[in-house]
Amino acid sequence: MKHTLSVLVENNPGALSRIAGLFSGRGFNIESLCVAATLDPTLSHLTLVTSGADLIIEQIIKQLNRLVDVYKVVDVSEGEYVEREMALIKVKAEDESRAEVLRIVDIFRCKVVDVSPKTYTLEVTGPDSKLKAVIELLRPIGIKEIARTGTIAMSREKKTA
Repeated sequence: MKHTLSVLVENNPGALSRIAGLFSGRGFNIESLCVAATLDPTLSHLTLVTSGADLIIEQIIKQLNRLVDVYKVVDVSEGEYVEREMALIKVKAEDESRAEVLRIVDIFRCKVVDVSPKTYTLEVTGPDSKLKAVIELLRPIGIKEIARTGTIAMSREKKTA
């Protein structure tokens, strides 16, 4: 089962290396990884996606919590959460395919961020399933290049006051 972990770590050199080392040393796979500084410049927020049985994920969380640089680890996939990913997709835009590309852009609420005589570069933001759907529709037209961020996620707040 896929799990999305939200990890608050010290914004120090080597913190990410220790986390990646923990995963590789124990044979766990990191499917997606995204790290950025928080409002507090001494801390970074790391969103990590991995797969495994609940017992394995529990073990990963315990081992992450033992690392010196780690302040907090939460498996956001245990409750309600919001996740997003972004992709930049450079697609062929010949005269005969330009209208089709723009229809896909409109349907999926993408943005055209760069135009050249032969290509469009699209920005697609949303859950992994949306990115996969856009990619599959653009594949027959001709994808030249893709760059994707990792997943970012946050737990949803309770709806009651």
